[in-house]
Formats: sequence, structure tokens, C-alpha cells
Amino acid sequence: MSTATVEADRAGESGANAPVIDVHGLDKSFGDKHVVVDLSLKVGRGEIFGFLGPNGSGKTTSIRLMCGLLTPDAGSGTCLGYDIRTQSGAIKRNVGYMTQRFSFWEDLTIRENLDFVARIYEMGDRKAAVDRALADLGLTSRAGQLTGTLSGGWKQRLALAACMLHKPRLLLLDEPTAGVDPNARREFWEELHRLAAQGISILVSTHYMDEATRCHKLAYIAYGRLLAQGTVDEVIASQGLTTFAMVGPDIARLTEKLQGQPGVEQTAAFGGTVHVTGKDGALLEKTLREVTHGSGARFTPVDTGLEDVFIHLMQSATDNWGGNGGDARAKQ
Repeated sequence: MSTATVEADRAGESGANAPVIDVHGLDKSFGDKHVVVDLSLKVGRGEIFGFLGPNGSGKTTSIRLMCGLLTPDAGSGTCLGYDIRTQSGAIKRNVGYMTQRFSFWEDLTIRENLDFVARIYEMGDRKAAVDRALADLGLTSRAGQLTGTLSGGWKQRLALAACMLHKPRLLLLDEPTAGVDPNARREFWEELHRLAAQGISILVSTHYMDEATRCHKLAYIAYGRLLAQGTVDEVIASQGLTTFAMVGPDIARLTEKLQGQPGVEQTAAFGGTVHVTGKDGALLEKTLREVTHGSGARFTPVDTGLEDVFIHLMQSATDNWGGNGGDARAKQ
């Protein structure tokens, strides 16, 4: 039995119910920029844990810190039962990492790419491992195809197959579906849930609200600070927002008129409907009644959605350089 296998067995002795990741007070700076501030988080076995936040908010750095890929300036914790400061090598042997940028050789076939990755991992029976990865991700019929001729969705499958070659217990996915069509994204997420059902934990950063709702739990990070975490329902409830949907004629003018009015914290267009959101529901309703009076427009209360919360958190966040994050927008 290899040293890595023995270490993995020892790490699992703490029990299946122990957190896969348990970190406290993580801090990281690059030069004068404080990119992760006092991060504490737990991730359970078989959980898909999503990370949301504006570009440059520290999502990727946070994920790398929690998994021992970067050393924190302060704080401590464990990943897969290993200390993130002193046992990063053992963690890396049990982690699969899929970067946002496709990073395989386009002049090699799918099989040749996977075989090369298997050689890097020094796997004993490379052919069996590659055959298994091809079958698991539905790539067997395309094994001899040049990677450079693949569509974005098939390249995505290849990248995930490479991540799974060494049978990791934790996957790190950095915006894995950027630039991929909706059908390929849906199929990719179905595969992630299949892996999670097998007990594999998954950390994934995303900007897409439909993907965020597919996660078991979420963390919202803005400019290095963790602002909210929990299930989708818990994250929405934690902000205490009230939302009304407004429809009717001349809705653009009414939306502009609502800006800065009492109780109105944000407005967001969804097709022909505008969501108007604030923390003081009674005051917000009073303002809407006054602004829409005689206009022919009408408004009704609706459940606050994750995107409403996402926009609210962005507008209230201040970045590391003293600016405001309110101009950012979520991808729908």
C-alpha cells in the first residue's frame, strides 16, 4: 500500500460525518491588497459548495487557501483531515483542480491528453485509469479525436475527466462553465451531482444564478470578506429583504423615479418586470403606491430571489481599495 493511500486512510478515520473542510480566521494579502479577510467555513462530505462574488473578490484565493494550495498569512484549519499549513502535499494528492482556462494540448487526442496526466500522477495502470475516465464522462467514442477540434462542452468533459483520473475526494472548479452553452452546462451539473452522491465534495466558483441554485450550500464573498453563507433559502432569508414586482406602461420612467426614494434600496429589470427591493417592507410599499399612483402601473409582492440578494450584496460591499461594488452585475 502506498504512503498516499495510508495517509488517506488515516485522514478518513475521523469519521464520515467530520467536515471535509474546516478553516478558521484565514487571511491573505498580496502586497498592499488584503484579498482574504478572516475567512471561516465548513464544507461537508458530498456537498457541492458554491462561491459567488464579483470579479476580483477573492473567491479563487479563498478556495486555494482552504485546500492548502496557498499558505495563509494567518488562520488555521484542516482539509480532508490534513492540516492546511503543514500537510499540503497530502491534500494535493486527494484533490482534483479544474481551472477556468482550458489547459490541455490541442494537438493531442483526448486519450493522449488523459494518458499524459496519468503519467504526471505516476499512476500504475494508466490504460485502465484512462479507459475508466473516458467511460465515466462519455468520451470513449471520441477518444481518438484531436482535442483542438472539440466544442466547449466536450473540452469541459475532458477537463473533468482529467480531474477525476486519480480518484480525488475533493474537486476544485474555478468557473468551469464559462463560455459553455446552456445544454452543456446542464449536463455538466448533472455530472457534478452524480459525483457528489458518491461522496465527493465539490467547491465551485460561479457567476451564474441558475448554477448557484444547484449547489447544496453557498458562500458570498465580496472583496475578501465572507458576507453570507448557507443554503439558498438561508442566504436569501439572512438579508431580510422585501421584494415587489412592478409592471405596466412607462416602466422605465417609473424605475428612474424610484431611485433614492424612501425604502427603495435597489431596482432590477427582469424582462418587462422590475423588481423593487428594500429591507423596510412597509415603507417600500408606501413609496411604490405613491410613485405608481395614476400611472397605470401595478405592483405585487414576490419572493425575494437569489439574484435580488446577489445585487443587494454587491451594492452594499466596499472593495479593498475603498471603492464601491455597486456597479457590478450578475450574469443571468
